Amino acid sequence: MKSLDAEPKVYMRDTISNIYKILKYSTWDSAETQLKQLPIKWDSFTVNQVLKTHPPMERTWLFFNWVGKVKGFKHDQFTYTTMLDIFGEAGRVSSMKYLFQLMQEKGLKIDAVTYTSILHWLSKSGDVDGAVEMWEEMRGKGCFPTVVSYTAYMKVLFDNKRVKEGTDVYKEMLQSGISPNCLTYTVLMEYLFGAGKYEEALEIFNKMQEAGVKPDKAACNILVGKCCKARETRAIIQILQYMKENYLHLRYPIFLEALETFKVAGESNVLLRQVHPHISVECIGNEKEFEYKGNASEAPLSLDRRLVWVLLKKQNLLAIDSLLTELMDKNIQLDSEMISAIIHTKCNHCRLDGVLLAFKYSVKTGINLDRTAYLALIGNLIRSNTFTDIVEIVVEMTSAGHSLGVYLGSLLIYRLGCARRPTCAAKIFNLLPDDQKCVATYTALVGVYFAAGTADRGLKIYKTMRRKGIYPSLGTYCVLLAGLEKLGRVSKAETYRKEKKNLQKDAYFRESIPIEEKICDVLFARDVVS
Repeated sequence: MKSLDAEPKVYMRDTISNIYKILKYSTWDSAETQLKQLPIKWDSFTVNQVLKTHPPMERTWLFFNWVGKVKGFKHDQFTYTTMLDIFGEAGRVSSMKYLFQLMQEKGLKIDAVTYTSILHWLSKSGDVDGAVEMWEEMRGKGCFPTVVSYTAYMKVLFDNKRVKEGTDVYKEMLQSGISPNCLTYTVLMEYLFGAGKYEEALEIFNKMQEAGVKPDKAACNILVGKCCKARETRAIIQILQYMKENYLHLRYPIFLEALETFKVAGESNVLLRQVHPHISVECIGNEKEFEYKGNASEAPLSLDRRLVWVLLKKQNLLAIDSLLTELMDKNIQLDSEMISAIIHTKCNHCRLDGVLLAFKYSVKTGINLDRTAYLALIGNLIRSNTFTDIVEIVVEMTSAGHSLGVYLGSLLIYRLGCARRPTCAAKIFNLLPDDQKCVATYTALVGVYFAAGTADRGLKIYKTMRRKGIYPSLGTYCVLLAGLEKLGRVSKAETYRKEKKNLQKDAYFRESIPIEEKICDVLFARDVVS
């Protein structure tokens, strides 16, 4: 008799979710074992979907390299483009460029999507000329831009005050028969509002609707935010009228900016309130009064905690800063979970001052944060090229019993080297536990001193590593060779070049490679000292 129990159907979204959890919550060794046991056929779509879930960076890159060696699977333009987009978003431009070079060497198709992603992240990193060169390369290769490509490039040019070039690109797009989309119009209006050309911006706002392109919620928020900075209430009113007719709302922080703009201008906020009937303006007006009510003996901790949760929910970050300052002055302590939540929220909104305020509050009140909060702090500082507080954060993180880990420790030391901060990098290295002072972290520190132009100091660190019985990896030799050649120590570089060749020959006979060496090679095997 046949069993009535049928195996439940496994949907792709569940498979992707499971892989994401494996990569996020397991060590790489454990994750690799679990991935090998999964009964799935790896293809471009599956790998691409996994990458787009954004697991931790270290394991994302290790997964990318691992799956590339799986029998029957080959990376294509889609998986490469997603991976380089991840690197770009993380600010790792050299790694993004390396992947792009690999795509070219492997003869993979490079389309407008890839070029657009690269030029966008180059511009974000401050390399506007690099973004322009990427656009010109795309055109020179006969790759036809899409509306997304044109829009992204226009934004790069307008944001960097290259107005004539941006205008020419817009005209070129129209002449090529490509119609602007909502984002294209938003980029144009954003520039015009920022330049004080309100009439022209509002004319585009009306004409895009006539062309059948309706401004969406994101566009309205961007434009109102621009108008608030310029205190241009007339334009805000016209946009609000459109939002009222189309049932759109402002994000809460933009709503507060608009409310303040009307107040400063002495104008009525009736239309703003009509568009946002779900927000009580009276409650906003009384928020500050509520913060100071109540007797200190009547469970102030629970009251403060509840108030912070309300402010977090409303995304009222300025009010949270005011509250934290007062609590810090009175030495009133919130719990670790609350402060960690504040740090994550402020990091997501790129509010660097608020992030550092929350951290200083935790230090003063003796609160140990969770590991992810410390990492979010470090990541936010690196992305904003602010390195002064990083050592203090790592000291507190170590005191709380958390560790950077080999990968993040090496990466942080390397980024400090790129920023010409060898003293900070050395302090971070010294804070690492002994078992994490391995080939990857030593190699990162060697690279720091080469980047600072002190080859002798870099070689001294390398010799210390060897005295401790730590063997160099391929990544170590790449850093040594690049650094020595850049600093004119060619004869010394030749010695290490021979050692590197011997290592490559011996690699064929090694049964396994320690994880520290793998991390070192992933980070430095093709990198150069900047």
